[in-house]
Amino acid sequence: MLFPPEHVDEEPMILDRIRRGERVESFETVRRRKDGTEIPVSLTISPVRDATGRIVGASKIARDITAAKESEQRIRTLMREVNHRVKNQYAVILSMIRETNKRSESPDVFEKRVRERIMALSRSHDLLVSADWKGATVADLILDQVKPFGREDAISLHGPLLVLTPNAVQYLGIAFHELSTNSAKYGVLSGHRGSITLTWDVTDLDGVRTFHLEWTEKDGPEVKTIAHDGFGTVVLNRVAPEALNGIGGVTYDADRVVWTLRAPMAFVAADHRSAA
Repeated sequence: MLFPPEHVDEEPMILDRIRRGERVESFETVRRRKDGTEIPVSLTISPVRDATGRIVGASKIARDITAAKESEQRIRTLMREVNHRVKNQYAVILSMIRETNKRSESPDVFEKRVRERIMALSRSHDLLVSADWKGATVADLILDQVKPFGREDAISLHGPLLVLTPNAVQYLGIAFHELSTNSAKYGVLSGHRGSITLTWDVTDLDGVRTFHLEWTEKDGPEVKTIAHDGFGTVVLNRVAPEALNGIGGVTYDADRVVWTLRAPMAFVAADHRSAA
């Protein structure tokens, strides 16, 4: 193997150490094959002595460490991604704490609501970890968020297989938690009647591939009112839609609650080019 031009200054240094009788061990550098391709190598170079102990040459072992370097690069990339995601998680948690504090009547209520919301975020996080932070499907996300409330049999899902981006998983997870919490207190999930239907699809809207999702809860206990300044309403009307560069909102009448979301696929799907 040959010295690339940018590494020729290594040779005098190596020869100087060999002349002094030193062993060069695990020296990582780059070498060039005869075909011109460069590869990372780990060199071990030892002086060769004759019967009198005089240095007469050198023994060199070069080990191709391409696979190890690629693994190191993957680890560095993953650590940068983890660092980015952790910062995002902190931002989401701080926002939840701030907004929950504004709307809690007592410290006990504040603690309970924050704990529930952080647990919801944790469930979304678990889905992402199990998929190496590649994303999670809409179906897996909603079922994971509804599970603690029971009555999964009351929920029907209709939509194509679609893997959400990590960001979409976190914000839609919060939205599904708020919808489920409200339903468990006042709606279908609080009793034994009514149904929840979640539908989603992908359409072209003014030349932009667009994700459309609708949560419809009907035939449960009578819907009397929805607090317009509650944290859940803020999440559904503003926080989740804006996080996905979309629009959304809650509407209701006496026997129905509907949440709709519309957002560009580029902000929703892990691979929006192939998502159908």
